[in-house]
Amino acid sequence: MELRHLRYYVAVVEEQSFTKAAEKLFIAQPPLSRQIQNLEAELGVQLFERGSRPLKTTEAGQFFYQHAVKLLSNAEEVKTMTQRVGLVEKTVTMGFVGSLLYGLLPKIVYLFRQQQPHLKIELIEMSTKDQIQALKEGRIDVGFGRLRISDPAVRRVLLREEPLMLAAHSSHPLTAHKQGVYLSDLVDENLFLYPSHPKPNFSTQVQSLFSEYGLEPKHLKEVREIQLALGLVAAGEGICVVPESARTIQLPHLNYIPILDDAARSPIFLAIRSMDESEDIRSLFDCIYQVYDLEAIKYDRAFI
Repeated sequence: MELRHLRYYVAVVEEQSFTKAAEKLFIAQPPLSRQIQNLEAELGVQLFERGSRPLKTTEAGQFFYQHAVKLLSNAEEVKTMTQRVGLVEKTVTMGFVGSLLYGLLPKIVYLFRQQQPHLKIELIEMSTKDQIQALKEGRIDVGFGRLRISDPAVRRVLLREEPLMLAAHSSHPLTAHKQGVYLSDLVDENLFLYPSHPKPNFSTQVQSLFSEYGLEPKHLKEVREIQLALGLVAAGEGICVVPESARTIQLPHLNYIPILDDAARSPIFLAIRSMDESEDIRSLFDCIYQVYDLEAIKYDRAFI
């Protein structure tokens, strides 16, 4: 059985016709029919219901179709990734969620550029969910995100847990709590969440955190991005939960207060393809931990 046999079979199933499938594949119908007959003989099962119009698969045929689609997709991913590894001019493309630009990511990327001058480094903003698919398709080599999304084709490494803070207007009563506040103090407030799409994202992470403590905020409003959320907070419209690194965003009357609940942390993950053990990725890990050492940030070192 070869990949071309799978392509032939998938085309026939999706077109529900040997004639249309042959046209799509740019081959004659008789050879296509023979290939499918040979496939059935090799498998020892009937893949199509005889005489059905439009063409329908048997139960075994439907099972084979679903797995054939997966195999073809995996083969294309392997092809793309292999081509990327073999590029003469090495490019490392990094996907990242926007909020990480306010933290240590710029320092990490800058150090990586200095230590690996032979590499071309590209940055693309995308959600954690989109990063997973982009890794599998070979469009990026590394992803920096905040969500726990599992996929057998992707290896996820927890870099550190970033504390969460409350952003509030300087006139807000909660700013009197200099040592910090608890999530239970926030449930009756006007609470801004970001981003508004796509899900899952940081806003769903914050809502899950409240649920973990059996809390349900009463006045939630989703906005497009962190800058808009903090601008509204600075205007006295409400409050917002943000990662600690967001403190670099300074606006008049905008205060940041620690959140004291133990679970009030946002994980930062690095995602790579499961089989990727290149020297470039190892060098990136070294840069990450060098920056963490310089910033006196605690972490559990991961090694690939």
